[in-house]
Amino acid sequence: MSELKAVLFDLDGTLLDNNQFHYEAWKRYLKKYDGKDMSDEDFKDNLSGRTNQDAIEHLYNKKMSEEEAAKYYLKKEEIYRELYAPHIAPINGLIDFLKDLDEHEISMAIATSGIPVNIEFMFKHVPIKQYFREIIKAEDISKGKPDPEIFLKTAEVLQIPVGNCVVFEDSTSGVEAGKAAGMKVVALTTTHSPEELNKADLVIKDYTELNYEKLCSIL
Repeated sequence: MSELKAVLFDLDGTLLDNNQFHYEAWKRYLKKYDGKDMSDEDFKDNLSGRTNQDAIEHLYNKKMSEEEAAKYYLKKEEIYRELYAPHIAPINGLIDFLKDLDEHEISMAIATSGIPVNIEFMFKHVPIKQYFREIIKAEDISKGKPDPEIFLKTAEVLQIPVGNCVVFEDSTSGVEAGKAAGMKVVALTTTHSPEELNKADLVIKDYTELNYEKLCSIL
């Protein structure tokens, strides 16, 4: 059995139950700027867990540079922060769980497809920044999930072997990325059903269902 040394958290849908607000922001963005609609299935299958550049390339069906894509997605992210600010809160049990891991000297990092302004937006409203040794974000990688690059890079920066890392995710692409990185994966049902997340090693509703000892047991 491997020893637990690091926990890598996705952000959207994993630290915050916010994907419904991202979905609504994409819908409002598309309606305002393109007069288009977007289905729940399209969001879950093609946008959730992906980088903003991947999302924009999917929506407009063409390859773009990061600079070109940013002209579009930064407008959407402004809508998201405006929508979510009155509601922002950590997922139930998160802060107690982070304290538990911290007391057991587990290294923690955020590995997110999100952008810096949204990460700082979270830290401004949810006081958890002190728990994370590293933050790897979209601008630090060249391939979005389900490619494992973001988790492999995070483990490398932490200098911890992949076999000693556990990933927390909410999207099917994120679960795939964690497994492809050679890590155990815990999935939260904020975005997908338990059945859709069946490739994960453990599926939970929120952090009240988990503690350090139970997490160690999946290794």
